[in-house]
Amino acid sequence: MPIVLNLIYLGLITLLSPVLALRAWKTGKYREGWAEKFFGRAPVRVGDGPCLWFHAVSVGEVLLLRPLIAEFARRRPGWEIVISATTSTGLKVARETYPDLVTFYAPLDFSWATHRAISRVRPTILALVELEVWPNLVRAVKHAGGRVAIVNGRLSVRSHKGYRRLRGPLSKTFRRLDSVAVQTDEYAARFADLGVPLDRIKVTGSVKFDGLEGNRANPRTVALKKALNLGSSEIVFVAGSTMDGEESAALAAYRNARITHPSLRLVIVPRHAERFEQVAQMLEAAGERVIRRSKNNARSLQGEPPAVILVDTLGELSAVWGLADIAFVGGSLFPGRGGQNMMEPAAFGASVMFGSHTSNFRATVEQLLHRGGARRVSDAADLRNALLEDLDDPETAAVRGATASAFVLAQNGASLRTFDEIDRLVDLRSLDRVA
Repeated sequence: MPIVLNLIYLGLITLLSPVLALRAWKTGKYREGWAEKFFGRAPVRVGDGPCLWFHAVSVGEVLLLRPLIAEFARRRPGWEIVISATTSTGLKVARETYPDLVTFYAPLDFSWATHRAISRVRPTILALVELEVWPNLVRAVKHAGGRVAIVNGRLSVRSHKGYRRLRGPLSKTFRRLDSVAVQTDEYAARFADLGVPLDRIKVTGSVKFDGLEGNRANPRTVALKKALNLGSSEIVFVAGSTMDGEESAALAAYRNARITHPSLRLVIVPRHAERFEQVAQMLEAAGERVIRRSKNNARSLQGEPPAVILVDTLGELSAVWGLADIAFVGGSLFPGRGGQNMMEPAAFGASVMFGSHTSNFRATVEQLLHRGGARRVSDAADLRNALLEDLDDPETAAVRGATASAFVLAQNGASLRTFDEIDRLVDLRSLDRVA
């Protein structure tokens, strides 16, 4: 099986190499970490104590680990915690967020890369965040005597269908998982359908609900508001985690609304760092003055009309949501993206809206909509109308925001339940040694 997988992976890389090379040249994406990934050059762990290895794909997964890591460090102080990421932005944020931990690029799922990485890190437990079931990596950990868990697990309809087509060759991989801590009953049923034994699946809720900041007076948001020179009388419309086409839609909605609501400000936070420059150029080409967070040029661009704020930095979106009176959550207006995390702006009590394509957060979306804690917009025109309605009727918008905040802040506790699942594997290893 490992040899077959190696050949499949090599074939895919060869087939996609022109596309990858073009993206690397245009955006800088995929340029870094190839040697570490391809040859499994993870850092050599010096200590001989037990080790918990968290693998997170990118920025969102890296950041949601904060409450889990804090709890595990508190309750298992003798353990070493290391973090791997797949993307360069994810690794950068991991290094900034967890400066005291070892962080590195995860190996590609070639047998030689995973074997070498495992031999260097020597994990006691590998915890895969949300859904990163790589057969050779899982196999290498198990053969080395470690255990494998999925934390904050989710399995969308699309991913489930894809894995189901490969259920034959992948069934052994899913049976090798020692614990699968999932967000919802729906996800639990899908993992069971793929072959994970029922007694290893636990519904723990979403860790993304834990550690949510609901206080707009938190230090990071206050400092950001001052740095961006936002006045207390201004109404802030944040379009966050946006993807191609959504910035233009948000700008059109903002321009339309400013005619009757001149105190409105627009803050845009693109989802991907490689698009920061592109979005800045789009805004300037549209005739807007642009405050760029990375340039700290807010005070030099004061005047009328007010400049659009572009947050072109990493790891600040959670603080930016605290500025929002009205929030549009991106990755949702066009098909194929699945939506982004709407829980953070909801926790702050913003009037939250998102598009129709939110399959990544299906359960949360249904619960928010059912309670009247958010609104769905179908297209750019609907976004424009929804923004204007919120501005014209601030009382209704405030009730929507308060409803959303009350709901998401009541969901805390997933981190502790997830920790218990990881800790169960620690105890099982102790029993193995006694046996």
